[in-house]
Amino acid sequence: MSDSTDYFGSENEIFRNKELLQVSHLPDGDRIIGREDELTNLANAIKPATRGNTPNNVLVYGKTGTGKSLCSKFITNQAVERAKGNDVSIGVAYVDCLQESTETQAVQSTGYQLNEHQETGISIPHSGLSTSEYYRRLWRIVDNRYDVALIILDEVDKIEDDDILMQLSRAVESGKLTESTVGVIGISNKVRYKDSLDERIKSSLCEREYVFSPYDANQIREILRSRSDAFHGGVLEDSVVPRVAALAAREHGDARKAIDILRFAGEIAEENGFETVTEACVDQAHEREETSRLAELISKSPSHAKLVLEAMALLTQQKEGEDAPVKTNEVYDLYKRLCDRDQSDHLKLRRVRDILSELEFLSIIEQERKWAGKGKGNYMENRLIDDSEVIIAACNESE
Repeated sequence: MSDSTDYFGSENEIFRNKELLQVSHLPDGDRIIGREDELTNLANAIKPATRGNTPNNVLVYGKTGTGKSLCSKFITNQAVERAKGNDVSIGVAYVDCLQESTETQAVQSTGYQLNEHQETGISIPHSGLSTSEYYRRLWRIVDNRYDVALIILDEVDKIEDDDILMQLSRAVESGKLTESTVGVIGISNKVRYKDSLDERIKSSLCEREYVFSPYDANQIREILRSRSDAFHGGVLEDSVVPRVAALAAREHGDARKAIDILRFAGEIAEENGFETVTEACVDQAHEREETSRLAELISKSPSHAKLVLEAMALLTQQKEGEDAPVKTNEVYDLYKRLCDRDQSDHLKLRRVRDILSELEFLSIIEQERKWAGKGKGNYMENRLIDDSEVIIAACNESE
């Protein structure tokens, strides 16, 4: 192999600070566009915490990419700084309930983030303790270290047991916390999430509810421009940002998707040794983002949701076209055979219907109710939005 071969590509530099285009990046306040009212509402809800008092619990709703997590993280960080001026200590824990989906995992993660072993002498092992013991250690940590703990439960609807909401919201009332208090910010894509909660939990939460609406094209354009210094000057062609904004606004106003497309466009320009990012790069990036988004969504889906999707994809391939509709009963029959193949117990038809509705909400499939004819009732037709081969590959890769 020749030492002169350069595998690091062109010397053309596209990015100045690529971190600005990462989903995990928490921007400064002046980079949070179009969410002034939402930030004000969140601030008002948790403002008592900055003086050491009990904040309001909050439930935040909205589709993916509408700034729910971003605003929640930003406003809690700002609360921590404001509280310092009042000689009040606030601790913040962020729990991704897609990853920490059991009550035990969520409590363990919360305790681990709020703890400082050298200060408390309390250990929070990754596993090996009962749920009740994790709670006991969490209460001791909060009482020892903070005046207020703010706990963000992102994708809270993915928690298998919502008893954690009861425990956190009643920690002071039940005497679990004696020196401190706690507030919860629950984030969900499902506007009707609250309806699924036990009445006792609804009562104990006493929460405020805020809905984040999708961004429009103008807001997405401003969001992208506020992060354009991720690129070197003169690298972005003038038409790039409007094109990305139009694509994202057309597809549910998802700012996260827009930022991903812009980053991918820059990467494509870099990979090809281009000096500028063009509209052609954006179009390629859009396809790459779709595949990436789909793979991520499927990888985070429960195993039975993957089997339902695989059944739909296989049935679609048997039809005449990629946009051919598949009836729910057809999906269910093949889904059961796939469960037998994997030696897994299958779910009931009602639950599979719920899974299909969830997949529609995630924009993986489309559904349309059809009339079967007089005396025959209605039935549901399901269509894949993405290519069936891509779906099957994503299902297999995520196993």
